[in-house]
Amino acid sequence: MYDYKEIWKRKVAGVLTGFLTQAGLDGAVDPARVIAEIPPSPDMGDLGFPMFEYAKLLRKGPPQIAQMAAAELPGSHAAGPYLNVRLERGETARRILEKFLPQAGTPRLSRPGTLGGRRIMVEFSSPNTNKPLHLGHLRNNVLGESVSRILAACGAEVRKVCIINDRGIHICKSMLAYKEHGEGKTPESEKIKSDRFVGDWYVAFSKDLKAQAEALERDKGLNKKEAEAQAPLMLRVQEMLRLWEAGDSQTVELWKKMNAWAVSGMKQTYVRTGISFDQYYYESDTWLLGKDEVLKGLERGIFYREADGAVAVDLSAQKLDKKILLRSDGTSIYITQDIGTAINRHADWPFDQHVYVVGSEQQYHFKALFALLDKLGFEWAKNLYHLSYGMVNLPDGKMKSREGTVVDADDLIDSLRDMARAEIHEKGRDEAVGDAEAAGEKVALGALHYFLLNVSPSKDMLFDPKESLSFNGNTGPYAQYVGARISSLLRKAKEEGPEAPGCGEGRRFELLSSDAEWELVKTLAAYNDAVAAAAVNMDPSLLTAYIYDLAKAFSRFYHDCPVLAAEDPDLAGARLALCQCVLLVLRDALHLVCIPFLETM
Repeated sequence: MYDYKEIWKRKVAGVLTGFLTQAGLDGAVDPARVIAEIPPSPDMGDLGFPMFEYAKLLRKGPPQIAQMAAAELPGSHAAGPYLNVRLERGETARRILEKFLPQAGTPRLSRPGTLGGRRIMVEFSSPNTNKPLHLGHLRNNVLGESVSRILAACGAEVRKVCIINDRGIHICKSMLAYKEHGEGKTPESEKIKSDRFVGDWYVAFSKDLKAQAEALERDKGLNKKEAEAQAPLMLRVQEMLRLWEAGDSQTVELWKKMNAWAVSGMKQTYVRTGISFDQYYYESDTWLLGKDEVLKGLERGIFYREADGAVAVDLSAQKLDKKILLRSDGTSIYITQDIGTAINRHADWPFDQHVYVVGSEQQYHFKALFALLDKLGFEWAKNLYHLSYGMVNLPDGKMKSREGTVVDADDLIDSLRDMARAEIHEKGRDEAVGDAEAAGEKVALGALHYFLLNVSPSKDMLFDPKESLSFNGNTGPYAQYVGARISSLLRKAKEEGPEAPGCGEGRRFELLSSDAEWELVKTLAAYNDAVAAAAVNMDPSLLTAYIYDLAKAFSRFYHDCPVLAAEDPDLAGARLALCQCVLLVLRDALHLVCIPFLETM
């Protein structure tokens, strides 16, 4: 893609280097260090270069330096401490669009190869097999999938992995409730999606446990934590976990059956939402992997043994606390497992970087994990990164799995799909879209994914289903609608035959010089920068912001500039080609943020 910003950065760097030479100073200005900004008003120009950084070197005020540079660079002018540049619209538009359409009718998209050769592993989702995926998982899933696609778009070799947390006390809670009250029921016999079926037993256990704990609080004067720990159900579920770890055949058989139900249902949701993985890991396979590494660390003096026999580490030098790594009875804890899993993954697929997409409540855990791996001497530990994201709340408060107040992922998508179908029907578009059910599903996913990604990952967010489905404003359906509108325009041009405007080989892009055309061309030229920024920051919200800017710029262009109805055939052809370029970029950008494209809406 023609990068006018880089061209002008080189020009400015050359002039500034000349000023340094004239002043008797050695060295050259690196174009990569030249700051290029967009002026606050188009009337001021298309690019602005602040001169503050060079004042001390040249012993001149920034306004004076800007004036000196403007005298050397045709097409520029000084505006206080800024050197502003006004590009020649027609010629620049031609250079930009010819990169998109190097030959007649052959749209092509180049992407930034800034991460070429890097191997990046991205872990996300990490579900528990005691309940179905919920709204919080949906944010995790789409964030991990989108970041993976963006990194790959910038040239990285990406491996998407998921660890399924299929063991532990929480899994046994569902198992115990089903064992005692299931009466041989199955997801098929109850006509319930299999992961939802398992989750219902988890809720049932939690309600019974709550009743027992409240009775103990009342009868024995225990506090809530003590009462829950002493409740008969909790003692029995702990015994079930002991039996599982001991390999009891009946317990293991029940565990296999219920986990198969849970994982099968989750994978259906992954397929539905466009989420995929290159490899699944299971906690039941990895939970003991770190124990040997910790014992080796103990022998090397990296860790120490406490008076009760527990193995611990002092992380005060890393501004963290003491951390227990093995209990006094020699059993592993969660971070011990994560040590082994990380080592195992690097052995499986040596990565240059490992990204963990996990909620912000686990920030301390990952700081400790990375510090421990570094202490153990793993060079790649410095390339581990926690992509922390905030909570997703609902208008009526937080979700609680064990109380059954979680918003089930499939239920939410079903609801959004039905709302979208109703909107399609109200607008009389049933026949135009063909399969209203499929169209509603795609609109629902577009609404959901855009809303979840449109906020910087680090921030908590409030999910509003109705707002997400709006066909106006900064939403997924609005971006989908713009794509459908362009597709309709291009279909119409094709139906008019080979003599239609824009179908010939000659495209006079230099005719695209109006304000609306120019803003749209510049927005197209900014796509690679937007993708690269989203990759560097691992923040898809930078890309959703770009999509909104592109959609707005196209809507303005479409309103102000007739395409097929343009009086000048050459101008009509140039505008039609511009539409093709917008569609190419929009489709690609929507894919990177996991939004289905619709030819018709």
